[in-house]
Amino acid sequence: MESNTEMVSFGIIANAGDAHTLAFNALQKAKVGNIDEAEELLKKSDDAINLAHKSQTELLFKEANGEKTAIDVLLIHAQDHLMTSMIAIELIKEIILLYKRK
Repeated sequence: MESNTEMVSFGIIANAGDAHTLAFNALQKAKVGNIDEAEELLKKSDDAINLAHKSQTELLFKEANGEKTAIDVLLIHAQDHLMTSMIAIELIKEIILLYKRK
């Protein structure tokens, strides 16, 4: 049976992955001038990344309250996936703003 940390890791990976995909889909829509669709996809991306971030924050609160978290490769991968997705989303938002100025 998987530990709670493994389940949280899988949740972070899944939600961050969804957010990443939605953001890149938004970028593709913006590239062809579909700014309204791009913005809707960005909202969905934000919802997904917020779910992933919430899971990470829950782990941090537990750690701060003295509950140690087992650090394994899966959790490290989840953290990496979350952070790279977050930075990609922020950059994509800036690029879409540039498309909107045209």
